[in-house]
Amino acid sequence: MSKPGSSNKLIYSETEFKMKKQPWRAVAYSAVLPGAGQFYTESYWKIPIILGAGGYFAYGIINNNNQYIDYRDQYINSQTAENPSGDQRLLNLREFYRDQRDNFIIYSSILYLANLIDAYIDAELYDFNVSDKIKFGILKKNNLIGIDYNF
Repeated sequence: MSKPGSSNKLIYSETEFKMKKQPWRAVAYSAVLPGAGQFYTESYWKIPIILGAGGYFAYGIINNNNQYIDYRDQYINSQTAENPSGDQRLLNLREFYRDQRDNFIIYSSILYLANLIDAYIDAELYDFNVSDKIKFGILKKNNLIGIDYNF
């Protein structure tokens, strides 16, 4: 029996998990400045990789575009009244550098997208526990039978 005036209500404590890092904020940071989302999620070692690859791809785009412009101009100058199709070697080089420039644009787009995806995943997994202890458990009639294994 309960005492008069006391209630028989069970009180449940609800604790809500709150992530320390917000994934979409990390994506926004990386969208504005590649590598900033990795800085936000404290994955500092990835920043030089992203910036180095991005710098290499930017150099490839600029260099191949300059070569394309040079060979384009040379090809246009090689077209004469006697030879309206121009120098085929210059045409082939023009096409080669245009293709290379376009490939580097694709590579840099893939890097940018990977940067955004990585920032999102890093923020999602920021609170993930990666301890060396692995715990297995089986629930049997409200009793947890546990096995611990340490590496």
